[in-house]
Amino acid sequence: MIANQQNAPLNILLADDDKDDRFFFGEVLQEISIATNINTVNDGEQLMDYLAKNAENIPDILFLDLNMPRKNGFECLLELKGSIKLKAIYVIMFSTSYPRDVNYEQDMIKRLYRIGAQDYIRKPNDFAQLKQVIHLAITKAIEIKSHNGQGKIL
Repeated sequence: MIANQQNAPLNILLADDDKDDRFFFGEVLQEISIATNINTVNDGEQLMDYLAKNAENIPDILFLDLNMPRKNGFECLLELKGSIKLKAIYVIMFSTSYPRDVNYEQDMIKRLYRIGAQDYIRKPNDFAQLKQVIHLAITKAIEIKSHNGQGKIL
């Protein structure tokens, strides 16, 4: 469920093995106009352990890095969407992946959407752009969840 923006902050979970990316993501959340709480995990195994231990308090939005050690984003997404308790998590894939050829990235994105990802963001190198894409993605998630009757947005 998406939390009510005016009363309760959005619970965001970031799964990313890059320490700098986690830091900048947290900085972005402090600067945008949407109230959030953030938790982070460093890899896919930690993500799945975290979700198992916090099954009663799943995040409103999960930002999931594709390329992580131990269990990658594809594996986590498949596991999440195969779980009755976790399949409703709003997942935004978050990656530094760059196309190997013209069709590579588009094919990968289509595959992620088929599995169940709601959005895909290529991580920009510029902080202002990062702030813009994260804010846009969170706003989009709020609107979609609210429109679908799956949230408590006022």
